[in-house]
Amino acid sequence: MVAAAPAFGNLLREWRQRRRLSQLELACEAEISTRHLSFVETGRSTPSREMVLRLADQLAIPMRERNVLLVAAGYAPVYSERLLNDPALDAARKAIDLFLEVHKPYPAFAIDRHWNIVASNRALPGLYVGVADFLLEPPINGLRLTLHPQGLAPRIVNLAEWREHLFARLRRQIQITADPVLADLLRELLGYACAPSELEETTPQAPESAVGVPFRIMTSAGELSFFSMTTVFGTPMDVTLAELALEFFFPLDEVTVERVRQL
Repeated sequence: MVAAAPAFGNLLREWRQRRRLSQLELACEAEISTRHLSFVETGRSTPSREMVLRLADQLAIPMRERNVLLVAAGYAPVYSERLLNDPALDAARKAIDLFLEVHKPYPAFAIDRHWNIVASNRALPGLYVGVADFLLEPPINGLRLTLHPQGLAPRIVNLAEWREHLFARLRRQIQITADPVLADLLRELLGYACAPSELEETTPQAPESAVGVPFRIMTSAGELSFFSMTTVFGTPMDVTLAELALEFFFPLDEVTVERVRQL
C-alpha cells in the first residue's frame, strides 16, 4: 500500500485538475485538511479505502475509474463488471429488452460507453437502406453509423445540426470520463466530410416550439422527424450498467406517425 500511494496521488491530482478544483476547494468539499490532501497527492500519506471513495465521490469520478483509484491505493475494486448477458444481470437485461420492445414501431437501442449498440428493437429497418455493410458489422458503433459518409449521414436532412448535437454529447462524455477511446473516436468523426446537402440547404430549421434537437431523415416514405430521449440506470452497482444508456426516438409530428405506419 505504501508503494501504491504515489500512483494514487498522481491519479487523484489529475482528476482534481480535470475538475478544475484547487486543493483547498476539494479538501473543503471532502471535509479534510488541505495538508492531509497534499500529503495524499504527494504519496507521503496513504488514504484509507473510505477516503478514496469519498474523494472519488466529490470529484464525480465514474465507477470504472473509481476501481482504478482503489487498486492504485492498494485496495480491491468495489464495483463489479460483467457482460450484459451474465446471469447476474438477467433482471436488468429483461428490463432493457422490455423497454426496447414496447417502443416499437419507433427505433430504440442500448449503447455502451463507447457508443457501441449492444441491444436494439430492430424497428424501421428501412432506415438502414444504402448503409455500407462494414458499418453494420458487430459491434455496430452508433456514431459511425450515423455520421459516416457511407452511413446515414447523406439522408439526414439536418446533418450539421444533428452532428453538432452528437459532438456536444461526446465532448461532455470525454470531459467526465477522460476516456482515450472516446477521444480517438471524436477525432475520427471530426475527419468525416460534412458538406451541407441540398436537403439541408432547402429545408427550414426546427421551429422554436420543438421539444429538442430533431433527428430528421429521408426514407422511402418521405421525411421522418424524431426527438430523442436518453435513459440510464438510476442506482447501478455494476460498471456495465452504469455505463449503459438507452436511446429512444419519438415522432415529432403526426406526419412522421403516419409515415412510420406505412413503413
